[in-house]
Amino acid sequence: MKVLMVLTSHDQLGNTGKKTGFWLEEFAAPYYVFRDAGINVVLASPAGGLPPLDPKSDEPEAQSGDTERFHQDIAAQQALANTQQLETIDSCKFDALFYPGGHGPLWDLAEDKHSIELIESFYANGKPVGAVCHAPGVLRHAKKPDGSALVAGKYVTGFSNSEERAVGLTNVVPFLVEDALTALGANYEKTADWGVFTLTDGHLVTGQNPASSAAAAKALLKLLHQ
Repeated sequence: MKVLMVLTSHDQLGNTGKKTGFWLEEFAAPYYVFRDAGINVVLASPAGGLPPLDPKSDEPEAQSGDTERFHQDIAAQQALANTQQLETIDSCKFDALFYPGGHGPLWDLAEDKHSIELIESFYANGKPVGAVCHAPGVLRHAKKPDGSALVAGKYVTGFSNSEERAVGLTNVVPFLVEDALTALGANYEKTADWGVFTLTDGHLVTGQNPASSAAAAKALLKLLHQ
């Protein structure tokens, strides 16, 4: 089996002059869930090559067993440094799709036509689609085959308004994940800030925050093995 993981290429945190990108734990935890299960993982991003890492996710307090493992894993580092360009990806060659978060995806992947087309293709063909933390925001323009919003009527989660408020970026991000999903007719649910929370609705899996990364990947894996 083969899973495509799509990472952001966006590194600017709005007009703050600060850097953003993907969140390390949200990449590392799912990556190892898939790899340890014998899944072939292919990495892609809009620009290809090395995606930008949110520097805050590399600070000591943001580390986990999975991020520490990644820092010792030369093969994983090389894979990350050589992501394929998103527009070259053929969805037919993959069994599932997974998006790690970080604030970056709100700017590029949420608007990227190749990303939207991939999501719609995977979803229409009944293949599992997963996203964690800010990454459920990449679903905002995706449609079901009937033309309705992909998340309409779906039980979903993602980075909550209260969590965005806690990190002080409510007025920096281009949109709030919770508000965007709710506006599209999704049944948005959440747990307490920073708690582990995932939802599976059909073949769509979403996770609320960094702590939910491994759980979201395991939920996707469960769908793959059904």
